[in-house]
Amino acid sequence: MLFVLVPVADLGLARDWETVFAQPYAVADVVDKVGPAVVFIKAEFQAVAQRRSPFMDPMWFFPFPQPGPRESAGTGFIISEDGYILTNQHIFDPPERLEKIYVSVLGHEEPYEAELVGYDYDLDLAVLKINAEGDLPVAELGNSDEVRVGEWVVAIGNPYEYDHTVTVGVLSATGRRIAIQDTERGQMKVYENLMQTDAAINPGNSGGPLLNLKGEVIGINTAVRAAAQGIGFAIPINVAKEVVDDLIQKGKVVRPWIGIGYLPVDDAVREYFGLPASTKGIAIVDVYPDSAASKAGLRVGDVVIEVNRKPIEDAEQFREAIKGLKPGDTLFFIVLREGRERLVKIVVGEMPRS
Repeated sequence: MLFVLVPVADLGLARDWETVFAQPYAVADVVDKVGPAVVFIKAEFQAVAQRRSPFMDPMWFFPFPQPGPRESAGTGFIISEDGYILTNQHIFDPPERLEKIYVSVLGHEEPYEAELVGYDYDLDLAVLKINAEGDLPVAELGNSDEVRVGEWVVAIGNPYEYDHTVTVGVLSATGRRIAIQDTERGQMKVYENLMQTDAAINPGNSGGPLLNLKGEVIGINTAVRAAAQGIGFAIPINVAKEVVDDLIQKGKVVRPWIGIGYLPVDDAVREYFGLPASTKGIAIVDVYPDSAASKAGLRVGDVVIEVNRKPIEDAEQFREAIKGLKPGDTLFFIVLREGRERLVKIVVGEMPRS
């Protein structure tokens, strides 16, 4: 049998392989660089008879430990020298029962009491603030849009409160969608566009960094598949970068909100609302109280056929027409109501916090 040795470069393999084999301390270098910016978080809650995790779907587990009915724990990483920390929201859920947050920083003997500056349930992101003397070490944020499936990744966290545990794997996939039953709120919680990794993630890793071999944060470790091995998920760091200023400055993610439920006009909708067979557009099937739509006078049964002079024939055209809106923007709808066209002016509102 003949064996032919081919240089790694000739195979077109990822540069990360060359880095690992040529530099056996590559991962250790990443840990030395980023480890000091990774923090241990413990949250204390008001005493309740029983505090269950809101994520109790047997197929999924959001990895934060629950040592008692009053505590949860996780990981975070410092993003500014003056003490802002990025982490997961679910560590502090439910926020109305939250009493105190403590953050432990490497090289500092006593934990700091932290403030929950801002959080977003839908994205599972939160920002904390601690006040420490001097400049704190900062984790460098990378670009999750540039990651490659198969590249090496490093996770640093506090699984089961084992401080600064390091695990290594690869980026298994991108663009994953998962849904978990939120029993406390009685609804499904859906996550879009997550990164999948086989780097070991366990209870306590929540909110910790997923790193590339440059020592850049490319994701925020969030969830694992409970019944599997080596299937963990992270929020792409670019998602966090888009909203972190809102979380710091306004305490929440500011989202535009019109306040309607709608369906594309098809035969069933035409029959239900008694519309002519030629009618196209989107039919309003719900108007939320105190929303921009309600204040503008939109009604259930109105059919939107034009938005800002753009004809609307289906739901995709409607979504495209309202894409990129900001609170305070003005929209002009032409709607069909009782067989007549009407012009409706709408000032876009702000979506309430989930």
